[in-house]
Amino acid sequence: MVFWIVLGLLTVIASLAVILPLAGRREEAASASVHDIEVYRDQLAEVERDAERGLIGKQEAEQARAEIGRRILKLDGADKNSSEQRRGESAFARGLAMAGVLAVPLLSWGIYNSIGSPELPGQPLAERLAKNPGESSIDELVARAEAHLRANPEDGRGWDVLAPIYARLERPAEAATAYRNAIRLLGPSAARETGLGEALMMSAGGVVPADAVDAFQRALDIDGKDPKARFYLATALAQEGRIAEAADALRAMLADLPETSPWRGVVEQTIARAEEEASRSSTAQAGPTREDVEAASGMSAEDRSAMIEIMVAQLDERLRENPDDPEGWQRLVRSYMVLGKAEEARDALTRGVAALGEDSGAARELVAFAAEQGVKGMEER
Repeated sequence: MVFWIVLGLLTVIASLAVILPLAGRREEAASASVHDIEVYRDQLAEVERDAERGLIGKQEAEQARAEIGRRILKLDGADKNSSEQRRGESAFARGLAMAGVLAVPLLSWGIYNSIGSPELPGQPLAERLAKNPGESSIDELVARAEAHLRANPEDGRGWDVLAPIYARLERPAEAATAYRNAIRLLGPSAARETGLGEALMMSAGGVVPADAVDAFQRALDIDGKDPKARFYLATALAQEGRIAEAADALRAMLADLPETSPWRGVVEQTIARAEEEASRSSTAQAGPTREDVEAASGMSAEDRSAMIEIMVAQLDERLRENPDDPEGWQRLVRSYMVLGKAEEARDALTRGVAALGEDSGAARELVAFAAEQGVKGMEER
């Protein structure tokens, strides 16, 4: 009941604040014709003074008075009609505005009373966090864990649980902090070090930075066969242009993978692709196809993206060494678009056009192909 009383008072105050100015409003601006009438009256007085001084004749003065009088009467009549019309329009507008102001709260009350929950009590954050975890949303669970860790910052288990959740929520900086706290309080493990490396990679936009390489290496020091750490270290080698070393690392990884590992298909496909392309002429270029992407379906999105990036880096490096390959440039442009890297695709297009010769048919075909893939920037060629 108190809720409705407060709501009613607020509505009345807000409505009066709008209605009172509308109800008390009056015409304040004078009609534009009032000024003209004053001018004509001044002219009439001037005629009288000129007649008294003998500057104009009586007949001319009478004619001037008559003409000025007719103009004054004409303007006065027009002004009265216009004022009446404006008053009518203004009254209608004020009435319509006041009706609208009154209709808004009445309509809002009706809708809220029908579909709202006026009797539902308030639920502060503390009460929401105290709910049964099974009834809480992920955001409420995270907020509960954060509140607990603020009160108990040395709870290593809490940091260990929260870190991968941050990563799934795409909050890499907080995930890295949580992993570091878990490692500090509970000690290093392959999973924690690998998780830290992945968080650092996410923060770097998919590139494997030096601190992530260190984390993956520490994971391998703990578990020399950790597939995720080995794969990301191979990715780092490929990103540095050390393609042969990356391929060797993947072959060694494959030899240690169990037959049931979801990594086997992906690694085998990647190695087979590299060997197939290596057996071609020195200008042949390797690049990930849609079949390569589908072969990685058993992996997580992060792992699958890293696998594809190894192949793209290999293709890019070979094109830098042997740029005279139109098909290779098309594969590189397409590969970057598959990865969602439009800027890199545009850069590859620019380099490919320069390498093939801007006025060559191969360059024009590359530009057309890039436009079909959705690359913007050189369509006018």
